[in-house]
Amino acid sequence: MQAAHYEVSSALELRLDLSRQISNATEHRAVTRSGETVYLVEGDSQIRKSLSDLLESSQIKVISFGTVPEYLAYARPNEPSCLVIELDPPGQNITNLQQWNSGLSSPSLVFISGHADVAAAVRVMKAGAIEVLTKPVDPIALIGAVRAALAEDRKLRQKKAELARLQERFSLLTPRERDVLPLVVGGLLNKQAAFLLGISEVTLQLHRSRAMRKMQAESFADLVRMSVKLRIRHWRETEPSHTQRVT
Repeated sequence: MQAAHYEVSSALELRLDLSRQISNATEHRAVTRSGETVYLVEGDSQIRKSLSDLLESSQIKVISFGTVPEYLAYARPNEPSCLVIELDPPGQNITNLQQWNSGLSSPSLVFISGHADVAAAVRVMKAGAIEVLTKPVDPIALIGAVRAALAEDRKLRQKKAELARLQERFSLLTPRERDVLPLVVGGLLNKQAAFLLGISEVTLQLHRSRAMRKMQAESFADLVRMSVKLRIRHWRETEPSHTQRVT
């Protein structure tokens, strides 16, 4: 086992200079953004140091851990991040790790495996892993996977932040405005929606206008897109029986 670890570490060290050259050549367009962190979990101290040195040589901030419990005990800030971890860490269940790793502050995952286990690789990729790399780790592949994971995490966080803003705006709507919203975005005319709610068309238009203002929708099309993101079920999906009798 020690010989295998030495071989992996040596392979990484031999490729480190090449990785530095490639990283320096692309630094102006590929440096990790400020506030982004890679968390590395690797039980072997030599491999852990080699991987940390490799990532840091590419201007990537790294915080490393020897075990999964050490990583889970660390108070991670809510910022874009990536977790690089063994596919089968000793004494740990990756499925449980992915459950613990849920939530807004959870990083994207890159796995490293000591052997080519296709079934395990497929399993974790379906669960949302960005990449599964085999040892000895190719430096260029690792850096590419980490940067892809960080980029993906940024996108996911932006989407979650946007959804949170929309949910906050939606919470400002009155019960009647929430009644109006699925009707109008579902394609009903004002008079049809007013008839279903038992209110005048003028009152319906007033509620619609207030809902758009509170949701900060610049247009009706914008309001429809917001309702889709909020997964608000349109009237046609919830009350199809009324379609024929409302004219």
